[in-house]
Amino acid sequence: MKNKNYILLMLLFVFACGNKSQSQDPIPKHDSFKIESKQVNETRVITVWTPPSYESSNESFPVLYMPDGGIKEDFPHIANTIAKLIKEKSIPPIILVGIENTVRGRDLTGVSEVKEDEEYCPITDGANDFRNFITQELFLEIDKKYRTTNKKGIIGESLAGLFVMETFMQKPESFDFYIAMDPSLWWNNHYLVRNANTLLEKLANKEIKLWFAGSRTEDISEYTNELAKVLKSDAPNELKWKYSDEPNEKHNTIFRATKEKALKWMLNE
Repeated sequence: MKNKNYILLMLLFVFACGNKSQSQDPIPKHDSFKIESKQVNETRVITVWTPPSYESSNESFPVLYMPDGGIKEDFPHIANTIAKLIKEKSIPPIILVGIENTVRGRDLTGVSEVKEDEEYCPITDGANDFRNFITQELFLEIDKKYRTTNKKGIIGESLAGLFVMETFMQKPESFDFYIAMDPSLWWNNHYLVRNANTLLEKLANKEIKLWFAGSRTEDISEYTNELAKVLKSDAPNELKWKYSDEPNEKHNTIFRATKEKALKWMLNE
């Protein structure tokens, strides 16, 4: 990697591995509860938004899970976006479940063989524990507390996008649909992209949907574009996918710029 690119990449590491905050969006009406997790060995705060028709019907709803999902993180602007799209009848109703960060860099990254990565994020495969927390503990709690269907999805940006993509490629049975904006595919010397052909074999015989986007940020677009090429040639027939190349967007604008079209494509196709 060229020195200039390496410096840019390290800046992305610093930005991505810290706990995430957002500009203040109106906070929608929501539920909040805590769950004691054996998988991550700590208490996690969970925030839940239900669509307006939840209270006025006995209907069950699909669930969209979101890392970076605290009230001071991405939860308010995604919940408000979903509410707007439902009101416009652009998407069907869905429940949003946000997971508040504690140690973001630990939870959202898998193991790395690149020693330098340790300077910015843990390389202990914390993503595996975090994934087990979601699939083995949080799923059960949400299904117990709310009327849910079997359909589950996940959405994330940057390092959370990496977590989405790693889950999609390594544990595809975890969710039915995946949305990732500017996923940090450079982690671990772009392991997911380098091994995409082999990892895609795990998707056989399961209908899954993937939507992902890449901004003009060089050390991200290089790998999102490369992954799109691999999917174009080697994606299994059961996979429905769409890549949104966004050369006019930056790393800090792509989530808000693409969230509506991602949700519309994912929930209406």
